[in-house]
Amino acid sequence: MITKPKGCSDIYGKEGRYFRKVDQIVSLMAEVYHYDYIRTPIFESSELFHRGIGESTDVVKKEMYDFEDKGGRKMTLRPEGTAGVVRSYIENKMYGNPVQPVKLYYSGTMYRYERPQSGRDRELTQFGFELLGTNDPCADAEIISFAYQVYKILGLKSVKVKINSLGDSSSRLTYREKLIHYLKPHIDTFCKDCQTRLLENPLRILDCKIDCNHPILKEAPITLDSLNQESKKHFEEVCSYLDLLKIPYEVDPTIVRGLDYYNHTVFEFVCEIEGKNLAIGAGGRYNGLVSTLGGPQTSCVGFASGIGRVVLAMQEEGVEEVEDSIDLFLFYVNEEEKKYAVFLSQELRLAGYKTEMEYLGRSMKAQFRQADRLKAKFLILLNSKDLDQNEVKVKNNQTKEEELVHLDALIYYLDEKMEENNEEEIFLPGKEE
Repeated sequence: MITKPKGCSDIYGKEGRYFRKVDQIVSLMAEVYHYDYIRTPIFESSELFHRGIGESTDVVKKEMYDFEDKGGRKMTLRPEGTAGVVRSYIENKMYGNPVQPVKLYYSGTMYRYERPQSGRDRELTQFGFELLGTNDPCADAEIISFAYQVYKILGLKSVKVKINSLGDSSSRLTYREKLIHYLKPHIDTFCKDCQTRLLENPLRILDCKIDCNHPILKEAPITLDSLNQESKKHFEEVCSYLDLLKIPYEVDPTIVRGLDYYNHTVFEFVCEIEGKNLAIGAGGRYNGLVSTLGGPQTSCVGFASGIGRVVLAMQEEGVEEVEDSIDLFLFYVNEEEKKYAVFLSQELRLAGYKTEMEYLGRSMKAQFRQADRLKAKFLILLNSKDLDQNEVKVKNNQTKEEELVHLDALIYYLDEKMEENNEEEIFLPGKEE
């Protein structure tokens, strides 16, 4: 039997409904925040990620799916979304658009070769937001607010924002020198990867999966003490905008992010699950990435979230399962009724009703069982005598009440009855629940 690759998942059934709900809310909120959809290739030139993410990062050194195509070109399955979006921004000259800044969102699969575990797969689905073309601190706050509102609408109650600042390139360099000076006498007590990182990218030591709880790190210098005046002002303004938007946050100096392109604001979203913090999303400002990849100097900020981790948090927090139900189920017995069921089911679907019918030629009793399995709200029983009179019998599957309805009035009748049935509504911020 052929099986799926290690670290990959088949998303269907109950879990598939959770995934779809996340996608629907993200799309809905992106429209409200006026972010345009972007889709970039699943594989890109390897150089994009080597230059964009950074040669010294674990993603580039250990986790990328690299291959040569038939033309001998070095390609990589995308490990994250931002580099591809920035490549598209440059290639399509979006920086020249009359409407600025450029606001984009995406949702798609990413690939990282790492040890599979709960909430960490080799093929993962991410959604993300990118705001390109402004250094205004309110843009940082908008991205954080956007993500926070998505999580709250999805029903996550324990979500927390952790925020820090790496400062500009000057501040980051100052901090780098302080960190190297502090860690150098103790570096032999760290893992081999961290020993290599000391001079390549010392901030990665703070983010190491093996040494993140090393006792020496408890007294390590923090980035906030190395910020120059301009960087301090930017971070303070971001925090003041979050206060204005009533987004709860915690300043956490240990947040550094693992990718080289970050500067100034960095942040993470975590959910408290059984006493442990589960990271569900992260992001930050990346003012130098566009120019690094060959575009003009452009200030940007973005965010990404793994849908698998969000679904895991929703399930752990007991967020109500997305109900798998239908509006209508059509019954028939003979061939004439079946033909009308085929026709009517299409008309009802085009009118916006989630409709099913019998496909296996089962008895009426078996059809009723099938309708119950599908949680059909209303049943339409097709009977040749009724059809001769241009009528169908409609049964409320909850109250069991039945009515004969003229076909010309069927849609109006169903609209009215569905409204009475108080179908669940998706709430946006500001609407009364």
